Amino acid sequence: MNHLARYFVAFLLLTISVVAGEPKTVRILTIGNSFSANATKYLNDIAKAGGHTLIHNSLVIGGSSFQVHADKTKAEGKARLYSNGKDLIANLTADRWDHVTIQQASIKSHDYGTYQPHAGFLRDLIMKHAPQAKLLIHQTWAYRVDDPRFAVKAPKPGEPKTQEEMYRGLTAAYERLATEFGAKIIPVGDAFFRADTDAKWGFKPDPKPFDAKTAKQPELPIQTHSLHVGWAWKKSKDGKKIVLSMDGHHANLAGEYLGACVWYEVLFGESAEGISFIPKGLDAEFVRFLQETAHEAVVARVNQSPEIQRVGKPVLR
Repeated sequence: MNHLARYFVAFLLLTISVVAGEPKTVRILTIGNSFSANATKYLNDIAKAGGHTLIHNSLVIGGSSFQVHADKTKAEGKARLYSNGKDLIANLTADRWDHVTIQQASIKSHDYGTYQPHAGFLRDLIMKHAPQAKLLIHQTWAYRVDDPRFAVKAPKPGEPKTQEEMYRGLTAAYERLATEFGAKIIPVGDAFFRADTDAKWGFKPDPKPFDAKTAKQPELPIQTHSLHVGWAWKKSKDGKKIVLSMDGHHANLAGEYLGACVWYEVLFGESAEGISFIPKGLDAEFVRFLQETAHEAVVARVNQSPEIQRVGKPVLR
């Protein structure tokens, strides 16, 4: 570890308000969609393993954007209510939240024009009805490198043509919003890109041809180290048959764990490295890499070095 790296580690530790190992209770309200559900799936388990308590209220609308949540609050009657029977204002005042998180829909995450004025509307509601809470912006992640979104022959103007273009676009948009709001980012997107582009652990599409049209159950391509669901055999919507599907958007077990490690570091101010909780089905060595990657992504956000953000590579080893 060089002198510069040691300086930033020291700086990070100075910004942490909790002493490692000291029990802490954190109350969070997440306003999001399936991506927030993915990234927090194992957060409570990790918090418990760290000796802490998590109180979490999750407001999820599948595929929802800033606008969907803002419009829901402006609606009348039952249309205003979330699945817990409360509207956004009632949820904001239901507890003394330490943090409230917001995020953009992944499909729109690269386009800052879709963020405002809706994100500002939500920010104002949070400031009014939960003034003690710190606003956090959940940086969602880019799709898998082989996602069909990147295979379109003639993408619409402004649409990302590669995973890296999507990551760069969404990062710029989230950073712009965070700067405008004076808010902190939960860098899950950074962690995903670091992991996806790692020389050893990054996902690489199967070099052998895979024809989804002729494949028969249980045939699947090699998907080692994928952070996304990818190719899978699932029940059809009517439940009558098993069909092959491709989901390069949502996180799989490894991606959910990586996301939760990032959230843990931001919320509890402790490194996820060495956390004892490991979901069943993950290799211990891969878990170690995911924990390290989460930590490096959070440390890099403290650093805020333009060069580090540009190359998207680990700060510390």
